[in-house]
Formats: sequence, C-alpha cells, structure tokens
Amino acid sequence: MAQSPNKAQERLSQVSSHLGGSPSLHKSILSKSPDDVVVTCALRTPFTKGGKGLLKDTAAADLLALTFKNLLERSKIDPALVEDIATGCVLAPGGGATEYRAAALVAGFPESTAVKSLNRQCSSGLQACVDIANAIKSGMIEIGVGSGVESMSSQYGPGAVTEFSELLEDHMQSANCKVPMGVLSEQMAKDRNISRADQDAFAASSYQKALKAQQAGLFDEEIAPITVKYTDPKTEQEKTVTVTKDDGVRPGITPESLGKIRPAFAKDGSIHAGNASQVSDGAAAVLMMKRSTAERLGQPILGKFVAASVVGVPPLLMGIGPWKAIPVALEKAGVSKDEVDIYEINEAFASQAVWCVKELGLPFEKVNPKGGAIAFGHPLGCTGARQVSTLFTELKRTNKKIGVTSMCVGTGMGMAAVWVAE
Repeated sequence: MAQSPNKAQERLSQVSSHLGGSPSLHKSILSKSPDDVVVTCALRTPFTKGGKGLLKDTAAADLLALTFKNLLERSKIDPALVEDIATGCVLAPGGGATEYRAAALVAGFPESTAVKSLNRQCSSGLQACVDIANAIKSGMIEIGVGSGVESMSSQYGPGAVTEFSELLEDHMQSANCKVPMGVLSEQMAKDRNISRADQDAFAASSYQKALKAQQAGLFDEEIAPITVKYTDPKTEQEKTVTVTKDDGVRPGITPESLGKIRPAFAKDGSIHAGNASQVSDGAAAVLMMKRSTAERLGQPILGKFVAASVVGVPPLLMGIGPWKAIPVALEKAGVSKDEVDIYEINEAFASQAVWCVKELGLPFEKVNPKGGAIAFGHPLGCTGARQVSTLFTELKRTNKKIGVTSMCVGTGMGMAAVWVAE
C-alpha cells in the first residue's frame, strides 16, 4: 500500500536524521559521481518586448534554431551525439512540435536526434530540462538538450485562451483554471494582504538589480546574440539587426515612480504593468549529459542537476506554487532552505513572488540577485530554461554552490529544481 504524503515525509525525515541530518546530506550533493547528470553549456537569447522589440518579427522556431546553433558553436559538441531535445512552449499551435523538429534540423542536428515539445505552462522550460535529466538518469539517452522558447509577439492574446465545454464549466475548480492570471493574482493580493507598497518595492528592486547587472556585463556570459530581420514600425523598412541585450531593463525605476501607475485589473487593485512580468520573446537551451560522458568528451562542467518537484495548488491560488514546490525539491535533495545560496524564483507578479519569499522565510538578497521577469521579461515557455543559465553564471561569479530555480504555473501548480555548481 502506498504511503500517505505525510507518512512518506515523516519517513524521509527519519532517514535524514539517521544519516546525520542535513549536513551529511548537504555534503553528499556536493560530492561527484560518474553518474551525475551535469550541465555543460547553458545559454539564452536576449529577451525583447513583445510586439515592440527587435525579435518581434522572428518566429519562435527561428529563435529556437538560432539558439541551438549558438549552443552547438559554444559547446563544440558533435551534434550527432545528442540523442534527444525537449522544448518547452506554451502558445504555439500544436505545441510547436513540427516546427521545433524542423528548427533542430536547421540548426545542424542530424536526423538521428529526436525532438519533442511540451507544455506545462510557465514551467515548460524547466520541465524540458528535467525530462532530459531524467532520461539520462534512467539510461534512455546519454546526451540531450532541454530548451524553451516563446514568441509572445506572434501568439499572445485572446486566441491563446481555450474555450471550455459545458462539462468543464460546470465544475467549479475546473472552471477556475481559465480565470485570467492577472485577475486571480489581484484577488490573491487582496486575500493575502500583500500591499501595493511591498509589490512596488519588490518590482523596483528587480529593475534596479537588472540594470546594475546589465551595466556591469553580468548577463553577457549567458546571452548568445542573434542576428534577425526586423521591420521598423515607423518606416516599415525591413533591416537586419544583431540583438545583444535585454531591452526591458529600464533606468530610473523607483517604488515612487511605480506608485503612479494605474492598476490594471481592478480600480482599487494593486497589480499593474510595472510590477508584473513583461510580455516578451526569447529562447534558451541547456546541454546535459552524464559526468562520465562529459569527462570523456572534454566538455566543461558548469554544475549538476540534483532534484526537482512539481506540485498542484488551487487554481485561484496559482501564485503560491513556489511556496509549495520549493520545500519538496529541497527535501528530495536533502538540503535546508538556509543552505541554498541563490534562488531564481520567477516574478510572474510581484504580489505572488513577495508572498512566496516571505512565507518561505527566505532572505530577499538571495532571491533573483540579477533581477527577474519584471525587469527583463518572461517568454512563457522559455523562462524555466533561462533560469538555469542565469543561475549557473551567477553561482560561478560569486563562487557559490547551491541554487534553486522555481516558478508558479498557470491553472494552479508550482515547480522547482535544485542545482549544484562546480
């Protein structure tokens, strides 16, 4: 008979205690094994504003193809050795399955490299990386790529909302799955007493950290520039441009300046364009393999994947997902929240991010040290893969070891993963 979650957690705690508690397990995740699933290359495109930025005229599949090309060039991996690619996406028709297989071929992967697309809403990019990690762990493949992409310029809007049947509409929790995220996040902010002042302060901090990081060149290592065609909306002339940096990062953002913006979802609301994630375009890719394989091929090891979790929460409380998912991932990894050096928690809305950080009891200085989606964007299916490159470059720069990536997920879920830098 299967154990209840509480019994299983109790048993896990007993095992932890028997092994000497957290310090012993902490030491074990820092140790190296030939069977570790490691990351040898992680990069992303710049993120640009949906409908306005330099990537607005580039299809998601093209963004992905260019990202794959950059991954192959930077890693110097023989593309014939890559057995499978998983790509997270949310808005593309058919999940982008056909186009993303085509993108892999254009990028230089051979016919023998398999490709799949998947959609777990805002955690799609992370799910893609975890799927590849698990395939490597199980022995199904030896080398794979987890990736994510979204062209919100071309796909975001009313057409992305699914119509529900009468069967689904008649079930309360089911019907709640399609409540717009801005509306339910506004309600959550009211129910959980998350003040606008706290939200605006968090959002301003995100902008300020991202601006400082961008000016110091801290994104340069994770960003692989791409050259695309762009039609100037003023002159309607098409030109070729090389995109090198995120265009959503803005100077001069303060809690006071954000306080002047009108609420977006309710007259007396607290959520607005300045304290919510930006609509944007972008792609990211993560090359993964066994440590023994990386060493045999001479691949540089950035770090390793340790554990992941995915959980469900009430659809109307979608934003609390990280609060529920992070402790589960930490328990699986055998580390305490205090042993984590950096948390990359997606800033879908400042309201939910602030609540999760406070409820988890995390120091704000450990969360998104280079800013987050409020400052530079959230291409839905891409973010989970983007966080991996952001995390590893920052862990390396600061000579730290343990990191967590996490996000809330539309329809009421949360996902998290634990990573260790070399």
